[in-house]
Amino acid sequence: MHTHHTTHAHAHAHAHDESRSVLKPALWGALFGALQAAAPLAIRWLDQAVVQAVCLAFICAVYIGFAVADGRTKVLVAEALVAAAFLTAALVGVTASAWVLVAAYTAHGAKDVWQHRTRFVANTRWWPPYCATIDFIVAAVIAVEIAAGYSLH
Repeated sequence: MHTHHTTHAHAHAHAHDESRSVLKPALWGALFGALQAAAPLAIRWLDQAVVQAVCLAFICAVYIGFAVADGRTKVLVAEALVAAAFLTAALVGVTASAWVLVAAYTAHGAKDVWQHRTRFVANTRWWPPYCATIDFIVAAVIAVEIAAGYSLH
């Protein structure tokens, strides 16, 4: 019984450490998510959909960099395919419905959560929770704007 308690206590401590390790990058992600959501206010000469699509494409480039740094072939191939899918969604979101951008940012946030849990790409401890927070904030802001009747194009 003592071993079970020790294992349970260790698991609880690990879960607590994990939640603490996610808090700081998520807080930074919230700050930068708010800034990214507001970026079209500073870049008025472009449609908001264009600004958010460029930001999504930039995120794809960062993940390609992480894959190159990781160096494993399976990671390079997987991240290149995923980046191509999100880049395509970004390009479609420029001219099609802005709901495509909402879906893409939400899907990318889910990918970040998966990556954080699986550690698929090596040495990205901070990035997935940071990026997921940004993705979900931007998706939520765009969705609220669309629902409120604001045109992103």
